[in-house]
Order: sequence, then C-alpha cells, then structure tokens
Amino acid sequence: MKITDLRAYVVRAQESRPWMFVEIDTDEGITGYGESTNVGGGGAIVIAQTYALLKNDLVGQDFSDGLIGQDPNHIDRIWHQIYRRFGTLGSRGFATTLASGVDMALWDIKGKALGRTVYDLLGGPMRDSVPLYSHCGPADDIDACVADAKAQVALGYQALKLDPFSPEMGAKHRRYIDGKISAAGAAHAEDLMAALRESLGPDVELMIDAHGNFDVSTATDLCNRMMPYNLTWFEEPLQPESLEAHRQLRRNTDINLCIGERKFTRWDFLPYLTEGLVNYIMPDICWTGGISEMKKIAHLAETFYIPISPHDASGSFNVISGAHVLMNVPNIYRLEMSHHSVPAYNACLTEPLDIRDGHLHLSDKPGLGYELDRDYIEAHLDTQWASLIQ
Repeated sequence: MKITDLRAYVVRAQESRPWMFVEIDTDEGITGYGESTNVGGGGAIVIAQTYALLKNDLVGQDFSDGLIGQDPNHIDRIWHQIYRRFGTLGSRGFATTLASGVDMALWDIKGKALGRTVYDLLGGPMRDSVPLYSHCGPADDIDACVADAKAQVALGYQALKLDPFSPEMGAKHRRYIDGKISAAGAAHAEDLMAALRESLGPDVELMIDAHGNFDVSTATDLCNRMMPYNLTWFEEPLQPESLEAHRQLRRNTDINLCIGERKFTRWDFLPYLTEGLVNYIMPDICWTGGISEMKKIAHLAETFYIPISPHDASGSFNVISGAHVLMNVPNIYRLEMSHHSVPAYNACLTEPLDIRDGHLHLSDKPGLGYELDRDYIEAHLDTQWASLIQ
C-alpha cells in the first residue's frame, strides 16, 4: 500500500474557533482521517499550509522526505521523519502538531486495512467505554453557571471544569504579562466555586483551569484559597516555560496540580513526573504527536502512577483519537470534551458520537470508526483558509 495524497481542511463548525482536519488517501482506496487543530494566532492556518510541504520531497533539502509514495503502515518511521525534519525550528509544538494529524490518519488506515479498531491494534480494550468530563459556564454569572452545571449532571456527567477567573482574566487569555488578578476577581472565583460545590454536593468532581495566567505568588495564593472546594485538580496555574516556578508552587501548596496541554512529548513531561510536581497530566493529542506519542506519554506516566487525561480544545477527531488511547491504557482519569460542542463535533461526522451517562462509547467499526462529512466540511471552510486555497 502507498500514500497517494494528503489534504488539509480548516473548518468553522458552529464554533468561533477553526478546526483543522487531515485526509490521507492510499492506492488501495482507503482514506484515513486525523486532526491537527492549533489554537490562537492563526495556528490552524499555519499548520494547514505547511502540510503542502509534506507531500513531496524537496529537491536539495535535508530531512525533506515526502509522504506520497510511502507505505502508510510505517507509522513510527513517518512520525520520526516529521519530528526531526523541523528540529531547528523546534520540533516540539510545531512539528508535533504536524505529526499529529498524519499519525491519526495512518492509524485509521491501518485499522481499516486490517478490519480492526485502533484501540484493538494498540493492545485491546481495558474498558468498555471512556469516561468524560465537560465544561460549565458562564463564569461571570454564578446562577447561570450553577444551572448549567446541574443540567449537565442530570445528563450523566460527573465531572466538570471551568475557569472561575475568566471574568477578569479572559481578556488576557494565555497572554501572560504581570500574572496578577484583582481582589474582586479572586473573590468572585471563590464565590462561584463555593456555589457550585454547595449546589452539586460532594460527589461531583470539579476542576479549575487557570490557563497559565498567574505568577508564582498569585498562583500559590489562589491554589490555597481553592482548597476548601475539594477540587480534583487546579490546572495550568503557571505558564509552561519555567520548571523552577513549578517547583516553587509545588513546595507551597498541597492542592492537586495538572499540566500538559503545552507540553508536547514524553521528554517534556519527564522532569515534572520525576520531581513529583504534578498529580495529573493532560497532553493534547492534536499537539503532542498523535496517537503514537500519546500512548508513549501514558506509559511513561504509568511508571509514576499518574493518570492521563487528554486535553481537548479542538474538534471531532481530537475527541475520537484521544478516546482510542484511553480505551487501551490503564492509567486514565477522564477524556476532556464539552457537552456544548457535541452538535459541532457531530456536524463534521457522517454519524454522531455515542455519548451516554457521561461516557463516550466508541464505534466498533475498523480504524477510528468515524468518517468526515465531506459535504459539510467543504460547505463550512474557514473564510481565511478558503481565500488562500482559491
């Protein structure tokens, strides 16, 4: 079998954020699907345009092996070709996002060719379905947020996440400057978490995502102030660059910490695991290198008895591919998704996701088990992307 074509689509699927899907064709008529959505600053456009470079060899360029003509079964070799190709630009983040969509699509092709699900090829199921957590909001309206949380619990979700600091910090979302929040902003967050805990009771799991907006002293204060609300984790209190900052935070709070959406490979996670700086990790399968790297990160975390919980800020195949890994590996918490995004996830697919009682039940069809709805995708291309490919 040989790869014959690679296509990228940047799509607006009932969402303000663009999703970037990948299709890979073979000479045996099998098509595989993946996703390399990247958020912020036009990242999805950058990745989609770069896929054109991956099709064919670049004459006279080192490390420039093209995908067309290669055997799609050589998943690990192709992953390393992409990862090493852009080493001087920084393989982690850029190259791993490129590798992610290709990797998912190659696993999809392999499963379809062999008539087996991807999680079966990974070693078989550890469980029958994948537990989920969802998002609740809006964070600026305590009553509305509590009502949304209670409605989702009634649907079967037993774990919810939010950013209670976002009414003030949302305008600075991941645009770190001084790392501070006002006294009023911090007090609102406390009031919101107290209301959620009181309304939902002790059994529903709650998580905070701080989006890396705080300095060490502020993060320490906020983590400790959130201790009474029995959080499963406090996520990304700090920006991802400084290992020493995370050491300081760990020394000064006992709250469970989670990081990982902006860590991209097993090498990035290793020091946080060896030093005991985190209680959960959350790599993003669209950014860290796809199914292959996600499973390696999970195995690494397993040696430290740390659960993995794939991050989702993306589209349908982020959720689907992450679920295949979680079906197989033992050390899992839950798969992130948003109940509010389910209509958009399903709009991109030829058949809907099967979500029941707070769990995703994967299709038993070969490969990843789902197909892109090409008619919908082509009718909902991102306008900037559409103008570039005309």
